Amino acid sequence: MPLVKLQMRPGLNREVTSYANEGGWFDADKVRFRFGYPEKIGGWTRRSSGSFLGKARALHPFVALDGTQFIGVGTSQKYYIDQGGGFNDITPLRLATAVGGATFAAVTNTLSAGISATDATLPLTSAASFPSSGRVLIDSEQITYASISGNNLIGCVRGVGGTTAATHSTSAVVACGNIKVTVASHGANVNDFVTFAGAASLGGNIVAGVLNQEYQIATVESGNVFTVQARTAATSLASITVDGVLIPTFVFPTTSDSGSGGASALAEFQVNVGLDTTVTGTGWGAGPYGRGSWGSGYSLLAVGQILRIWSHDNFGEDLLINIRDGGIYYWDRSLGITSRAVPLGNLSGSDGTAPVVARQVMVSNRDRHVIALGCDGEANPGVQDPLLIRFSDQENPAVWKSLPTNSAGELRISTGSGIIAAIETRQQILVFTESAVHALQYLGPPYTFGLSQLADNTTIAAPLAAIAVGDNVFWMGVNDFYMYTGQVIEIPCPVRSYVFNDFNTTQNEKVFAASNNSFSEVWWFYPSAASEEIDRYVVFNYQDNLWFFGTLSRTAWTDRGIYGNPVAAGIDGRLYLHEFGTDDGTTVPDSAINSYITSSDVSIGEGDRFVLVRRILPDVTFVASTTGSPAVTMTVSVRDFPGQTYQQAGAAGVARSATAPVEQFTQKVDLRLRGRSMSLKVESTGLGVQWRLGAPRVDVRTDGQR
Repeated sequence: MPLVKLQMRPGLNREVTSYANEGGWFDADKVRFRFGYPEKIGGWTRRSSGSFLGKARALHPFVALDGTQFIGVGTSQKYYIDQGGGFNDITPLRLATAVGGATFAAVTNTLSAGISATDATLPLTSAASFPSSGRVLIDSEQITYASISGNNLIGCVRGVGGTTAATHSTSAVVACGNIKVTVASHGANVNDFVTFAGAASLGGNIVAGVLNQEYQIATVESGNVFTVQARTAATSLASITVDGVLIPTFVFPTTSDSGSGGASALAEFQVNVGLDTTVTGTGWGAGPYGRGSWGSGYSLLAVGQILRIWSHDNFGEDLLINIRDGGIYYWDRSLGITSRAVPLGNLSGSDGTAPVVARQVMVSNRDRHVIALGCDGEANPGVQDPLLIRFSDQENPAVWKSLPTNSAGELRISTGSGIIAAIETRQQILVFTESAVHALQYLGPPYTFGLSQLADNTTIAAPLAAIAVGDNVFWMGVNDFYMYTGQVIEIPCPVRSYVFNDFNTTQNEKVFAASNNSFSEVWWFYPSAASEEIDRYVVFNYQDNLWFFGTLSRTAWTDRGIYGNPVAAGIDGRLYLHEFGTDDGTTVPDSAINSYITSSDVSIGEGDRFVLVRRILPDVTFVASTTGSPAVTMTVSVRDFPGQTYQQAGAAGVARSATAPVEQFTQKVDLRLRGRSMSLKVESTGLGVQWRLGAPRVDVRTDGQR
């Protein structure tokens, strides 16, 4: 029997069984298709040594008039401007007290350890099992302390995060900080950020320089009191942010710290931090009427209960940013990289009618109007209308009052219960509600903008689940994928069940779409059923009309543009350049990327006869590999029946599977397998390996037995 060419159909298919998908690919990870053939995806590397706080859910690259390149980074805790790899905090302020509005009191806090072998997965049988000072994890909370006295942790403070397996009875843990701060009606929550100025020394270790800096609030007590953990003087948060976590050197009070900080202390509170995990309600009455499907859960709209999502866009070299269902802010580049964004209504020349709450903000590039979606109306300031669209006067983000002498105004969508997202194309802006798609188009005076419905009975999975590629828009729905090319169509997806049957719907707001134009791809990142954070992706190659999927934790993405590579945010508080090199740059040093692809069954006999597989002739190239001896592992497996696994033992002396390394100049791999159908797996686990598979051939001989 002649050599059999393994010419597989490109793309993955999981809508049918492996046996029914004969001649196709069935499973893969970190592999794409280019010109119909599979290859390992590009690697990634750290963009810089610095990191940011919180999970980034939005990235926005832009260029100033002088050519300076920036990336806006919106996280669950802050908003940053990345310039050259340094993260500059421009988070808006929520409250600034008058001079004398903050007073301090030092305390030495004591925590009962109470650890025993029965309630801890680590062998912490007594306080002596703890380090003499440092950080432990109790009930998934990071506890930092200065020393141990008996069974007490001295100078302790509760933090957040951590992945250690230690557990502890919560009744034995009391959260504490070592500086109590009193600010009337501060409105702050745990993990909010506050900056103190004008404070005087408390008399001991807590000197003025320790107090007068930015802090993250450790606990909030009743009334007007909250606590912070004092740290070394003049240490910025940026200098102690490591892998997305604050690593300070703490300063602990002494008995000499008896002052109150003097009469000149003041505090500036940044906008409340948001969540990086959605908190959902379930059943009847969870969320506003009409949001989500019948009986589904809904993200609670109370402050701090919904995922923190930012929208942002440029107005010239300046930046507009918006907290979803929160305020709209403006960052003036001319004031410097360290200046904070301010409420839109605070701009010079403001007419006092700018929206104060919105779901999304954007700038119409064709006509230079600022557009606020799902915002409060001109006649009802402060009361959010989730279907309302307002637009500023042309070329003027400070003027929103509609007058005969300007082009400001508002429109209201009549279909759906709320605007979910808006995406700008070259010709129009697509506006999505939970059940319809509308086009917002610039008409010119006197109407300025007009709305038309493009489709109904459509869905969108999340506020960031849509992406524009030229004049086309692609988005993930609740159980389908869609595309707009002049009309809305559903995209046939051969991996649809694979994606939506293993999907954490309680965290669907984290879904986001990303483009990778170098390869004609649209990616959707989403959380699988077993994960509360994004851990998977599914990709549509719109040029070749094929799909594939894999595993990767990214929370935001922006395509190449002002930078030569796509930039993505990791769950470790870092930005990564993608399609860069061959390896995984999340570790130091780089680690190998495990990439593989597995075929469906390929009939190698006449269907009713057994066949002997004698050898395989690989067809693999290693162009762009950086190691001197790149290789992949090829595994050929056979079976007799669709219900049989490849691992089941065959006839005496005949194997079911064979694995062999394949290098650049490997001519053949000898095998001795017997079955009716076979499957091929190609995998690489080495550093510096970049591979592309062609069309291998297998040498088979008819056994003769039926």
